[in-house]
Amino acid sequence: MKVTVIGTGYVGLVTGACLAELGNEVLCFDVDAAKVALLQGGGMPIYEPGLKEVVDRNRVEGRLTFSADAAQSVAHGDIQMIAVGTPPDEDGAADLSHVLAAARTVGRMMTGFKVIVDKSTVPVGTGDRVSAAIRAELATRGDSSADFAVVSNPEFLKEGSAVEDFMRPDRIIIGVGGDEPGHKARYMMQALYAPFNRHHQRTWYMDVRSAEFTKYAANAMLATRISFMNELANLAEDVGADIEMVRQGMGSDPRIGYSFLYAGAGYGGSCFPKDVQALSRTAAAGGRELRILAAVEAVNADQKQVLAGKIRARFGDELSGRRFAVWGLAFKPNTDDMRSAPSRTLIADLAQRGATLCVYDPVAMPQARLALAQDLAGDAAALARVDYAASPMAALDGADALAILTEWKAFKSPDFLSMKARLKQPVIFDGRNLYDPPEMARLGFDYAGIGRGGPALKVTE
Repeated sequence: MKVTVIGTGYVGLVTGACLAELGNEVLCFDVDAAKVALLQGGGMPIYEPGLKEVVDRNRVEGRLTFSADAAQSVAHGDIQMIAVGTPPDEDGAADLSHVLAAARTVGRMMTGFKVIVDKSTVPVGTGDRVSAAIRAELATRGDSSADFAVVSNPEFLKEGSAVEDFMRPDRIIIGVGGDEPGHKARYMMQALYAPFNRHHQRTWYMDVRSAEFTKYAANAMLATRISFMNELANLAEDVGADIEMVRQGMGSDPRIGYSFLYAGAGYGGSCFPKDVQALSRTAAAGGRELRILAAVEAVNADQKQVLAGKIRARFGDELSGRRFAVWGLAFKPNTDDMRSAPSRTLIADLAQRGATLCVYDPVAMPQARLALAQDLAGDAAALARVDYAASPMAALDGADALAILTEWKAFKSPDFLSMKARLKQPVIFDGRNLYDPPEMARLGFDYAGIGRGGPALKVTE
């Protein structure tokens, strides 16, 4: 099939590359000519394991092309997938300007029947707005021959495993209308996703609004589980329980399961913060308050302060002359995404209190430099106190303590004796609960995790 993917961001590039891998002729369009040129030349604008190999293979074999020519992109695909960004507005509502601009572009240039697919995460009712935008463009042209259907097909990709998630989906959600164009669109979407349904049916068909709602509901549920466990972790410290043991006891109940039950330093990334806010704003627009989601947001904001609070409890509020190592900057492993990453909160807090930091991440250092420059734009002295290490061990040299913010595999089984030798003091603040507290005590470390059975380390002189 011929497919156009509008937008070469995270969702668009993964979607386009994987659909080409299945044998489709895919054109990825972007208004950013520099990004298009980068992709045409074999470069990659994002880090995602396995994606470059899929892009390169299909680009070389001719199934995947890139273009900044809007007319070419609309002419190419019978299916037009809109995969542009929907960042939050100032009030937290999703900004649909890029989605609607893409819809208007299709409406201005389309001929014949088109299926317009909302792949971006969008609020309930966006499908109607996309339809209206296209109809308005067709009316302006005076074209009554072009017909179309709008489909909601939200993505469920996890950063760090997006290629695998796309190629082996646990479900495919397709929202489509019940009229004649909708029936035609359903047939085309069924053909597009047929390779995923050969062994068993993975596709759920529903109306457009329900499909739009499903994506927000799924992310809101996962965010809720994380904040719930973080609240329990903080209580576990108060009562002397170990949240890891509690997690295992809870997760063994099949009604609960183990997924997203890990306590930590708070969630980040582009999806959970944005989608929880957007769903809450959708409710507020209708006069309804989603009290649970308001609590989820508040708990997450507080949780990003917990590790810094533990460090201040150990070393005091004034940190001039102190040096801290930070392992992990991206909001999760296997990505370079710094959006809403808990590391940003910690680093800004410590640097503005006078501390020097030496930070390390396997892939996110370039993005971290940009993010921290933005966070500390008003405090040049604090920004100058953030150094970037060439390796995890190099970050430890002369540090008063190590803080761990991302659970990269390389951090899970380090040389603890070497760590102890490099650190000025054998102190670890583990925001991802990578290590076993009794083992850390046996090795001579002062170790503070999240909810690991005791209060934060006490202040020492």
